[in-house]
Amino acid sequence: MTPYCLCLFRRLGNLRFTLLLGTILGVTVACAIPGRENASFESLTKSGWQHFYSLEYDQALQDFEGALEGHPDDAAAVNHVLDAVLYSELYKYNALDTRLYVKQGFVNSKQIPMDPAAKKRIRTLAERALSLSDNRLKANPKDVQALYDRGITEGLRSTYLVLVDHSWFSALRSALAARHDHEQVLKLRPDWTDAKTIVGAHYFVVGSLTAPMKAMAGIAGIHGDKAKGLKMLAEAGDAGGETSTDARVALALFLRREGRNSDALEVVKTLTHEHPRNFLFALEEGNLMKESGRAADAANFIRELLNYCKQGKYPNAHVEMAYFSLGEAMRSQSQLEEALKAYESAAHLSNKNPDYGQRALLAAGEISDLLAKRQEALVEYRAAIAVDSSSEDANTARKYLGTPYTGR
Repeated sequence: MTPYCLCLFRRLGNLRFTLLLGTILGVTVACAIPGRENASFESLTKSGWQHFYSLEYDQALQDFEGALEGHPDDAAAVNHVLDAVLYSELYKYNALDTRLYVKQGFVNSKQIPMDPAAKKRIRTLAERALSLSDNRLKANPKDVQALYDRGITEGLRSTYLVLVDHSWFSALRSALAARHDHEQVLKLRPDWTDAKTIVGAHYFVVGSLTAPMKAMAGIAGIHGDKAKGLKMLAEAGDAGGETSTDARVALALFLRREGRNSDALEVVKTLTHEHPRNFLFALEEGNLMKESGRAADAANFIRELLNYCKQGKYPNAHVEMAYFSLGEAMRSQSQLEEALKAYESAAHLSNKNPDYGQRALLAAGEISDLLAKRQEALVEYRAAIAVDSSSEDANTARKYLGTPYTGR
């Protein structure tokens, strides 16, 4: 769901935005409609989401596919499979790490090297879901469930287009279509709280634009209001529906954007409490501790998280992300030797996402320079450049090859 917001920022205003992609998990739906009442469907769907929010994507996909077999004409069931396939791939390449999206420069980064077969499946599933929803809407333009399902599909497609294809205009079009469908849902059924997640996020994003960009958006009929967006997200998060988790993900993101890190931390704590096996939520709690001025607590929290990972508490944990966060926490306390070890561990383990490894190598080089380990720093800068010589991080590393990093 968060990339849905991101594509709006990309097209409507080039803002630097601290993105909470460590917890991006899409917008989901499993509302009761005729034909879905059998216990098998409900049981498989519930189990699927439990696995999904524990980052056990293979198990989630198995459950969702089982539910879809019994309801092949259900667009929401197709969306569930689409959700699992898409986010399994994004997580595989560390594309859900917040730190990759702190700088606007990521929009010029290379596309995620997703397997062509996975890309084809994602596109096929999206087309299938849209076709099912469109067919119902042709028969009844006020079919609330079909409008809702179509909005979900458009939101997921927007996520794919932003992060994988970098197709900004197409992603924006899908994002706006998602908002329109869910606004229609709320007009027809004001009590359909799950629809407030996409609409609320959109309101906040557009409301955050600069005055000139907001005026341009208004001419195009796109309006926003930050306070209203936060309120809608809080309502969706508190309602306990299928988008409750996603609404809180977005709410924490926007609170962080507003500098309300302590408030964001409290929201994320509700996520870690409800999903105790979700590595990304736990890591974000540690990151927000640091952002709230509690770097020492953050470092201890992340060390404990790493120990839990060794014990197998967190399925499919990408421990390199935790090591990088530990490096950041130690760096902020000027504990440079510990920071260097953490960054080097992150770089060593970053075999799935070269861009992520490059950031860790650059950080390690900077710390080596601060420790007057110039030769080690040069090795790390050269290694960072070798990952991708055309990136922004490579340019920074090249600068420090000539002039040591001083922290200024």
